[in-house]
Amino acid sequence: ADHKKLYDLYLNRHDRINTWDFVDRAAPRVISKYLYDFNKPRDMLYELAKSDNPWKRRTAIYSTAWFLKNGELDDTFRIAEILLQDEHQFVQKGVGTWLRHAGKKDEQRLLDFLEKHAAEMPRTMLNVAMEKLDKEQKKYFRGKKNL
Repeated sequence: ADHKKLYDLYLNRHDRINTWDFVDRAAPRVISKYLYDFNKPRDMLYELAKSDNPWKRRTAIYSTAWFLKNGELDDTFRIAEILLQDEHQFVQKGVGTWLRHAGKKDEQRLLDFLEKHAAEMPRTMLNVAMEKLDKEQKKYFRGKKNL
């Protein structure tokens, strides 16, 4: 019951969230954990990803944390695709961060995602997503930006 109250409070008062650290600290533990632990539908993450509010969009990608922790990568990659063209620096960094985390679970899936999308990804997002790749891989994917 307490977790549901926190979840509702976070979403109902999202207008008070105005900085990246509020999202980063709360979304994984409040939104993601609640959706995962109670097997709730994840539709609202996709609504958040399409919001005009950058903090809601960042919440969408950060709210895939508990899924990743438990080996579920689909939502992270789907939401990353929705946010591929995002112009907000903190959304770009957030997407890159969670793509990188997803790559720790399944590197080939990250490489496939980058193969498909590197050319269209903002440079910040791409660089953050590739942080753990080797030099040759980074060079290859950065080269796709120059096509």
